[in-house]
Amino acid sequence: METKTGPVVKTQVITVDRETPELYKIRIAAQVIREGGLVAFPTETVYGLGANTFDVRAVLRIFQAKNRPYDNPLIVHVSEKDAVYDLAREIPDSTEVLTKRFWPGPLTLLLKKAPHVPRPENIDEITVRMPDHNVALALIAESGVPISAPSANISGGVSPTTAQHVYQDLAGKIEVLLDGGPCDVGVESTVLDLTGEVPTILRPGGITLEDLRAVLGNVEVHPVAAAAAKTEAEARAPGMKYKHYSPHAEVIVVEGQVGPMVEKINQLLNQKIRQGLKVGVMATEETAHCYNQGLIKVVGSRRNLGTVARNLFDVLRAFDEQGVDIIIAEGVVTAEIGLAIMNRLRKSAGFNIVRV
Repeated sequence: METKTGPVVKTQVITVDRETPELYKIRIAAQVIREGGLVAFPTETVYGLGANTFDVRAVLRIFQAKNRPYDNPLIVHVSEKDAVYDLAREIPDSTEVLTKRFWPGPLTLLLKKAPHVPRPENIDEITVRMPDHNVALALIAESGVPISAPSANISGGVSPTTAQHVYQDLAGKIEVLLDGGPCDVGVESTVLDLTGEVPTILRPGGITLEDLRAVLGNVEVHPVAAAAAKTEAEARAPGMKYKHYSPHAEVIVVEGQVGPMVEKINQLLNQKIRQGLKVGVMATEETAHCYNQGLIKVVGSRRNLGTVARNLFDVLRAFDEQGVDIIIAEGVVTAEIGLAIMNRLRKSAGFNIVRV
């Protein structure tokens, strides 16, 4: 049976030890990759939906399964640092510096594509990264091919950080789901454009602007990456052009100093509840006690924004599961990992931002 989202298949869920993946289990998934199938697998950032990069038909199935626009590029995942030299051309000296410092890890490099690498998006660029997750690395190595993989969820929706999230979205559309437990970072990798004169962040993620400037010196942030307001841009990297990270509920992001921000959220909360709406508040540990109405969920600590990043997508999905109409989310500072958090929150809200 085939639908507009691709063939209907039985999805096999295989639980894998994240520290020491069982080779016989990895081989099952690797065989699926080599035969043109789709495998969802954990990385340190989010779960990815993978296919053989050199099998165009298999890669096109990713777009079908996700209902993803065909000009939205996919990241190619590799298991060895030197693989980037086989996949790209016109590689700047900064590439070796970056891969030595940050690979394996949540940094994706955008480079000019090598001629022999097919790209169904019909572009001359390629995004490459080496994930910092034993299951992902074992799968890539055992498959013997680089694996193209976006996040393993329906396009435009909330990214998956657990195998359960993937199954909810893609069961029946993919052959194998490797369950390696929850992801550690919780937001997608940083995408760094190395094709211009100045390295430029196209999507903020687990490797921060501060991390990159410490190594490279001058690094810029594309306006789409800052996401302070809606900005039109071509889809040179995932997360740039299309709707992303959005739950079913409406999202409002309130930004500003903590005191005025909490006051504004309480005003909005009272207003929406009087309208008969079910409202959720995405709060931090330091402020959750300030709200006495609505469904309150703690996403993490302002003193450790890594906890907010790790829980962000899980909390957005949890609000949907509990049927809220509106999610009011606290903003955080945009330093370090906060830039990636606010990129995701602002886009999840469709730039419905209240600044106080």
